[in-house]
Amino acid sequence: MPFPIEAILFVFLMATAVVIARLQDLFAASMLTGIFSLLSAGLFTLMDAVDVAFTEAAVGAGISTVLLLGALSLSARKEYQRPRRVMPFVVVAVTGAALIFSTLDMPHYGDPAAPIHHHVAPDYIEGTRTDFGLPNIVTAVLASYRGLDTLGETAVVFTAAVGVLMLLVGDRKRKKEEKE
Repeated sequence: MPFPIEAILFVFLMATAVVIARLQDLFAASMLTGIFSLLSAGLFTLMDAVDVAFTEAAVGAGISTVLLLGALSLSARKEYQRPRRVMPFVVVAVTGAALIFSTLDMPHYGDPAAPIHHHVAPDYIEGTRTDFGLPNIVTAVLASYRGLDTLGETAVVFTAAVGVLMLLVGDRKRKKEEKE
């Protein structure tokens, strides 16, 4: 039985996350977050979620990396270590355990008997032709059924970009005032 590529990508994701958490060089950490996003996009593609993979590649690896590098240009290159606190690790461990425990009740990955294949999917497949007259189901789902979701994602990315631009402009004004 061949080793599934999903498991290999997941191991790379976990290794990248550990390295990012351990790095003190913020530039390297910013670049590794872009690599993490590309690995996530590859994993989403293998799970047949191409629309999510495309969004992850564009937003996670593209825009987020540029925004992180822009913010990094306004700050120090190295992270200064503070004393370790235990409570954040406890919160992360409890949340992770709760998430893992909640997956035990889910249907197995790719299970054709899963409820999604019997309730929502047939309605989307039937509605694509009758409601929208589109031959491509993915286009109908993204443009019509998930239109508000896509609009929300676009609004979040736009708000983040405007926020970073406001920080950059504010820093330039402050530096100009300090010179005068």
